[in-house]
Amino acid sequence: MYFLGIDLGSSSVKISVFNAEKQHIMGSVTMPESEMKIDAPQHGFAEQNPNDWWQYTKDAIKRLKTAYNIDLKKIEAIGIAYQMHGLVLTDNDMHPVRPAIIWCDSRAVKYGDATYHKIGKTNCNEMLLGSPGNFTASKLKWVKENEPHTLKKAKYMMLPGDFIAAKLTGIAQIATSGLSEATLWNFKEQRLATEVLDAMELPTEIVPEIVPNFGEQAKILPKIAEDLGLSKNVIISYRGGDQPNNALSLNTLNPGEIATTAGTSAVIYAVSNQNTFDKENRINTFLHINNTPELKRNGVMVCINGSGILYQWLRKILSTGKTEKISYNRLNQLASNTIAGSKGLRFYPFGNGVERIFNNKEVTSGIQFLNFNMHGAEELVRAACEGIVFGMNYGFDVMKEVGVSGSVVKAGNANLFLSPVFREIFVNTTNTSLEIYNTSGAEGAARGAAFGSGYYSSLEEAFTNLELLKTINPTTKLTDEYTEIYQHWKTYINTDI
Repeated sequence: MYFLGIDLGSSSVKISVFNAEKQHIMGSVTMPESEMKIDAPQHGFAEQNPNDWWQYTKDAIKRLKTAYNIDLKKIEAIGIAYQMHGLVLTDNDMHPVRPAIIWCDSRAVKYGDATYHKIGKTNCNEMLLGSPGNFTASKLKWVKENEPHTLKKAKYMMLPGDFIAAKLTGIAQIATSGLSEATLWNFKEQRLATEVLDAMELPTEIVPEIVPNFGEQAKILPKIAEDLGLSKNVIISYRGGDQPNNALSLNTLNPGEIATTAGTSAVIYAVSNQNTFDKENRINTFLHINNTPELKRNGVMVCINGSGILYQWLRKILSTGKTEKISYNRLNQLASNTIAGSKGLRFYPFGNGVERIFNNKEVTSGIQFLNFNMHGAEELVRAACEGIVFGMNYGFDVMKEVGVSGSVVKAGNANLFLSPVFREIFVNTTNTSLEIYNTSGAEGAARGAAFGSGYYSSLEEAFTNLELLKTINPTTKLTDEYTEIYQHWKTYINTDI
C-alpha cells in the first residue's frame, strides 16, 4: 500500500509517496523550485495566498506521477503537515476570504496580551499553558477588530494544513493539536477553550469540526480524485503542525525525547507528560500528535523566527550581481573557512517578527563588532550560523528552567543541519549529542497517514526502519570555547525597542 505525505511550509510544498510494506520513499517532489513569496503589506505583517499553496500541492502530486511513474491510484490515505499558527478564513465553499496571516506575522500581539489579562494570568497558565500571545486566536481577533467585513464573510477559521485538507475533501476540520497551536485548547478539561472565544468576542461556530490527529477524517472529493489521478476512496488520516510532525518524523514520541529543526525558523521541541508552562511566556506547549485522553503527551517548544530565512537572506545578498545565486553548499563551505567565534563578529538573527523567547518583543537584528579589515564573507556566514544556534540555546536554557532537558537531540538530514559547521556549533553550544536521521516532514506525514489508516498497529511499527545516518558528540575543548562565545553574544542582545 502507498501513502501520500504533504508538508506545507512557508517556503515550499513538499510531497512524498511512501511504500508502507517496504517502508521506503518511492518519490518526492518540492514545489515551487524557488522559495514561496511572503507578502508584508505593513511592518510586522506576513501573509501568503492559500490558493497558491493549493495550486503547488496539486502540481506536486501530478509531477510525482510523471517524475517517478508512480501509480497514484494505489495511494490509500494522505497525511498533512503544515506551517503552524497561521490563520486561514474561508467561505462555505472553502474559498479564502482574505490572504492567510501566517506564523511569523506580529500584528496580533496586543490582542493576545489583552486576553491574557482579561481571563487572568493564572487561569490562562492552567488552562492554555500560557498566553494567547500572537497565535491563531489572536490573529482572528485582529480580523474582527480591523476587518469586521471580512469576518462577516468567513464561515470557517482553519490552520494552513486544514485548508489543504478542506480543498481535497470539501469538509472543514481542525485537529485537537491544531486547536492547541491556536491557543484554543483547554488542557485542564481537554476540550475547545470556549473561554478564549468568549473573551475575544469571537463566534464559536467559526471553529470547524474537531477531529483527532489520526484516523479516518474525511474522504477525498470524486472530482479532485479524478483531477489528481487518485483513487476516489483516498482518505485524510493524519494531520499535524510542522514541528510536532518533525518530531513524529524522527520517532520522537515519549517524555525526555527531543527533536530539532532549522528551516525557515529554528526550533527545539521536547516531549513531556506534564502540562508545562513558563510564567514569563517564553516557550510554548502544545498537544503532541500522539496525545490521547488516556496518554498525556505534550510538545514543549522554543522557536527562533529567523534562522533559515536569515540564511536565505545571506544567500540573496552574497549573490547580488551574479547570474545565478550561490548555493547553500557554498555558504556552508564559506562558514568552514574561518575559526569558531568568527573573529569576534556577532550576528543576531531576530528579523522575522516578534520573538516568543523575548516575551513577544521585536528584537534588534543585525551584526556587531564588524571590522572591515578582519571580516569577510566567511566570517559573516559563520557568525550567522553561530547566532542562529545561540538563539536556539537561549531558548533551550529557558526550557531547562521549567524542567525540560535532555542530552540527545534528533534532527533530519536537511536545511541547516546539512552543514557540518552548523552541527559542530549546535552540539558544542548546547552540550548535547546530535543524531541525524534520513527522513523528512513529508515522509513523516506519509508514515503518519499509514498509521492513521490502520495499516500499522502502532507508531513504533511505522518507524521500525528509520535510518540513523550519524551521531555527532560534543568535545570538551569546543564546548568550553563555544560557551565563552555564547556568553559574550548573549550580553549584547537588544530588546529595548
